Amino acid sequence: MSVDVVYYVACSLDGYIATTEGGVEWLSAFQGTGEDYGFTEFNKSVEALLMGSHTYEFTLTQPAWPAPNTPSWVFTKRSLPIAHPSVTLTSDDPSAVVADLETRGLRRAWLMGGAALAGSFQSRRLISEYLISVMPVVLGEGIPLFTGAAHLHALELTGTKHYANGIVQLSYRRK
Repeated sequence: MSVDVVYYVACSLDGYIATTEGGVEWLSAFQGTGEDYGFTEFNKSVEALLMGSHTYEFTLTQPAWPAPNTPSWVFTKRSLPIAHPSVTLTSDDPSAVVADLETRGLRRAWLMGGAALAGSFQSRRLISEYLISVMPVVLGEGIPLFTGAAHLHALELTGTKHYANGIVQLSYRRK
């Protein structure tokens, strides 16, 4: 058995996941339409969450921990508050964490971000699936989909879905 690590993320047409300051307010224009863009189905399919410290800090601003029944690993070297007993802070290499997930019998993990963590997973060939929602907006600058030592990887397009508001969701698997 192996763990499917899924990089599920929204980005601007020019490939940014957030503004230079880390803001994602630009995504709010696409919420509240009654369409969840497949999120509910996807969220039910994941058994673990993997996130960087900045993504985690953003979740700490929410009224409650969004995934109390899902074990979560936060990659950080800093001391951060633990939002919920399901949260584990780690400075381990992503490969070691994925091996731990496999040992625990977890089969599907959502790599939530950010870009440096995604680049770290990508360079180790740990991302098996990419679900990228391309938003019809151009930011001009910001935090890209990946930072760090990304390597060339061939991907196979497994699906596309377009929405009336211009969002295009792309699904790829690593070859």
